[in-house]
Amino acid sequence: MKLFFREFGKGKPLLILHGLFGFSDNWVTHAKRLADYYRVILVDLRNHGHSPWSVEFSYELMAADVEELVNQLELSNVIILGHSMGGKVAMRYAQLFPERLHKLVVVDMGVKEYPPHHQQILLAINSLELSKIKARSEAEKHFRNYLADEGIIQFLLKNLYWREKGILDWRMNYRVLEIAMPEILSEIPFCESWVSTLFIRGELSDYILDEDIGKLESYFLDSCLVGIPKAGHWVHSDQQEVFINEVLSFCLR
Repeated sequence: MKLFFREFGKGKPLLILHGLFGFSDNWVTHAKRLADYYRVILVDLRNHGHSPWSVEFSYELMAADVEELVNQLELSNVIILGHSMGGKVAMRYAQLFPERLHKLVVVDMGVKEYPPHHQQILLAINSLELSKIKARSEAEKHFRNYLADEGIIQFLLKNLYWREKGILDWRMNYRVLEIAMPEILSEIPFCESWVSTLFIRGELSDYILDEDIGKLESYFLDSCLVGIPKAGHWVHSDQQEVFINEVLSFCLR
């Protein structure tokens, strides 16, 4: 599948893979900062953003999509940074195509299976009748009936766009994503990787626990982990400056 992407800067390639319900636009600010050092390529994964939709959805397919883009752009010695679901795509890519990679950065995501935890978000999305929404403020008000986290509300609103005058639509294929949720939350297959890897976790997040570290190290034998204080799952937004510095200190050495 040919993925939508946007580029910033010049130099060695750095691909950034967004998380579930996200798209490349979420990372533009970070890309502009990192573009002083790298050719930053922001990717929309399948069923997200401006990339095509498909009923087929797995980490193997998404890794193959990224490989198709790497071939299309004739890239080598690539650094891939993936957040959340994008982190699992990045890890699966490292397992399947290690010869392509220079380094790997995984942001607040482990290799393990996660319990269902998106039910309220999906309820908010499914209950929004777009045909009756005539202003984005109406969608915002609707989400507030279901969600307390202002960050998540604004995150979801970015996925709404005016398909034509007076008609809102989703940039994400949420129906397929909901069906694929067991796959999205699943553990990635065990495979030892020697790709140099940095795991970044938010110290206020529970996505990577202390007891998960041994498993990460058994999958990625040349890896290290850093925790960022006062940051939750959206580490890159909660502590942007610290996050950028950690990424650069790892990637540039």
